[in-house]
Amino acid sequence: RKTSDYFQLIYDAAVYLIQTGDAFVDELTAEEMREYRGSLTEPGKESPYRNRSVEENLELFSKMRAGEFKDGSYVVRAKIDMASPNLNLRDPVLYRIKHESHQATGDAWCIYP
Repeated sequence: RKTSDYFQLIYDAAVYLIQTGDAFVDELTAEEMREYRGSLTEPGKESPYRNRSVEENLELFSKMRAGEFKDGSYVVRAKIDMASPNLNLRDPVLYRIKHESHQATGDAWCIYP
């Protein structure tokens, strides 16, 4: 089995995380995300998009899935802890936009976990 066999399940899990307030759609650039992440000695700071409403996040995620945005313009991030000593746990990216044909699913998906 491949990850692509579970794309729908993973997508549904991301929707659930958004619905429960545990994930959000972010539009910081990659460079801005690095800056907001902080360092080993300094805590990160929250994205200005972290506290969007559930409804707005769901709408944006739906538009991401529908292919309405260009590559890299939005991502879905988990809400974890921007002060975590582990930099990888500071609101990590769960989904990204990539308009590229997939070897197993073709053009069915333009967002990837």
